Amino acid sequence: MLTSPLLSVQDLSVAFRSRGERGETVETTVVDRISFDLAAGETLALVGESGSGKSVTALSIPRLLPYPAAHHPSGRILLKGRDLLAASDDEMRRVRGDDVSMVFQEPMTSLNPLHTIESQIGETLELHRGLRRHEARARTLELLNLVGIREPESRLGAYPHQLSGGQRQRVMIAMALANEPELFIADEPTTALDVTVQAQILALLAELKARSNMAMLFITHDLGIVRKVADRVCVMTKGRIVETGPVAEVFADPQHEYTKRLLAAEPAGRANPVAPDAPQVVEAGPIKVHFPIRRGFLRKIVGHVKAVDGVSVSVREGETLGIVGESGSGKTTLGLALLRLTRSDGPIVVLGRRLDGLAEKALRPLRRDMQIVFQDPYGSLSPRLSVAEIVEEGLAVQNRSLGADERREAAARALADVGLDPATMLDRYPHEFSGGQRQRIAIARAMALGPRLVVLDEPTSALDQSVQAQIVALLRRLQAERKLAYLFISHDLKVVRALSNRVLVMQDGKVVEEGSADDIFERPEQAYTKALIAAAMGLEAAGTNGAVRE
Repeated sequence: MLTSPLLSVQDLSVAFRSRGERGETVETTVVDRISFDLAAGETLALVGESGSGKSVTALSIPRLLPYPAAHHPSGRILLKGRDLLAASDDEMRRVRGDDVSMVFQEPMTSLNPLHTIESQIGETLELHRGLRRHEARARTLELLNLVGIREPESRLGAYPHQLSGGQRQRVMIAMALANEPELFIADEPTTALDVTVQAQILALLAELKARSNMAMLFITHDLGIVRKVADRVCVMTKGRIVETGPVAEVFADPQHEYTKRLLAAEPAGRANPVAPDAPQVVEAGPIKVHFPIRRGFLRKIVGHVKAVDGVSVSVREGETLGIVGESGSGKTTLGLALLRLTRSDGPIVVLGRRLDGLAEKALRPLRRDMQIVFQDPYGSLSPRLSVAEIVEEGLAVQNRSLGADERREAAARALADVGLDPATMLDRYPHEFSGGQRQRIAIARAMALGPRLVVLDEPTSALDQSVQAQIVALLRRLQAERKLAYLFISHDLKVVRALSNRVLVMQDGKVVEEGSADDIFERPEQAYTKALIAAAMGLEAAGTNGAVRE
């Protein structure tokens, strides 16, 4: 460690002010007198459960907290000896552009939905580097290629909603790296990425760090990633750092009880058995979802993106079908098509009724039986509704006979089912919760309606390992009690293994392999499947011929 660290956080506290029931000011401390140093060329990981204060700590460094609601009762944040908490707004704008870059946990809410990818990356280069339009375009292409976007020229004119979750996250990383910062803050940068691309991004960050002597502050719930990328680790809980040290030492011989519990927590067990006579809940296919490619002044159709190309799916009562594959392989589009949330061609039969020919009005009463938990919990929860209103909304639409008190009781039960305290959370708003807590609220909203089929699109991607294990156990219990059919979409193969009866492997919109979870994980036949599993195990996945690129 250098005697003068690049970043020094000293005795930092963060508190939020809010209004109490009687209008009084209530102050809640979420980070309590923490200290750590970070040297140039070093990677420090902040780990801990959702709500432990990791992201708030990270946001404090470039001063991106919602001031003045948030403030710092104590502490200093020194970057190259300069106290950022005392810096002017103009100074901070220069710091954010030149010295510090940050990748956020939820790329869909961080990217401007009205601007193309080229304009968003180019804006950074033009403002802070003074590049001309053609120079910014060339550098943008270079950055997109660097982070593994296939055919970057075709993505320049795309809008964020036209990219997969993993592609959006890689665009965010490209933007953050555009100005070659001295300090790179990564808040769950691989949350939305499949295992092969995750390995690629981690290797890229390691290469950039070594080449430019860049310091990295890495916030993650994935302890496997910490082992791969970090030099030192700080373990946080309830706003405090309870243990810190070299990664190898802390992981091999943890001293604090919380650290021991965190390291021991991992999704385990196997899927619930399916009754031999269990009826089919979903039977669909072959399904096709093709998006037109339009070019030129008249927006003429010149081709199609075959997001889903002839995929057949069946799920029985009480069964979980895991859908795995790289970002952009068509997993989420398939789930949306089965619920008739995106247009598709091909037969879809749910609970014995064919859906693909029904109008929206005819579909509405059937939606109670078909629910979805989206990948991005912040984007799917209305910021203007309280948690009670969010969970009650579906109940109000689907069961008009319920009174206000009955709906509130049902919402409280749903929150308790996913491990949240309804007494303290029903009347709060999404921005007051961590990413993991928001995901549990999204699960509660889906389960409140008592569905028969639930599409789970990366439901554990925002959760730390201990909460992942709790959610997997919760989903198993709810499935056993209610005989739910799950379509489980995920890039986290450990969670897929723990929850799925059968697994379907997708690549470029097609199914490359399908079978029981035991067969797929223990006896994979296709090279692509073997590469996915090898990457998840942290092994070299050689010979994939570029399959990990998008």
